[in-house]
Amino acid sequence: MKQYIEHLKKRANSLKRETYALYLAYSDPRVPWYAKVVCACIVGYVLSPIDLIPDFIPVLGYLDDLIIVPAGLTLAIKLIPEEVMSECRSKAEMKMNQKWPKNYLVAAIIVAIWFSLILLSVKLIYIAFYR
Repeated sequence: MKQYIEHLKKRANSLKRETYALYLAYSDPRVPWYAKVVCACIVGYVLSPIDLIPDFIPVLGYLDDLIIVPAGLTLAIKLIPEEVMSECRSKAEMKMNQKWPKNYLVAAIIVAIWFSLILLSVKLIYIAFYR
């Protein structure tokens, strides 16, 4: 069981590295435009807090993450030239091994944006149902 958990952790780190490598490949001028479109869609889906199928739906909620993300990563990697992808993988590995500075200001701004959106939603619901 412990080996299986370690295997899953390695696989998750691999997916993170590949996603970051795709993010780096997106800005490379040697990557064709159609590969950039696929990269943008996949990286956007992976980083988005909104899923195609919500995770609280039993089985299907996680199934989309288990199928869409690896399939999209595979497609994007096949569309990117191999030398570009290997450079981006090495850059991603170096960046992921660095210690990241904690930026509390950015975190506070993101929390403020989410809080504002929640308040706006509550206000709109209140106006829609109670006026």
